[in-house]
Amino acid sequence: MNIDRFVLGFAGTMVLISVLLAYLVSPWWLWLAVFVGANLLQSSFTGFCPLARILRRLGMHPGCAFPG
Repeated sequence: MNIDRFVLGFAGTMVLISVLLAYLVSPWWLWLAVFVGANLLQSSFTGFCPLARILRRLGMHPGCAFPG
């Protein structure tokens, strides 16, 4: 698994958790999905992703979107 796949999987998981928590607990949890979506959008323009930097430092192989 490379950084790109991990970041996309992590973002998708966070969105699903956010929707589940919004349904079960409080609609305020949808702000987590908004944050994840905004971070994905800005990383598509800038190439900067905090999670990708952390994973690179932990030794995960880079991909096309977040090269080493």
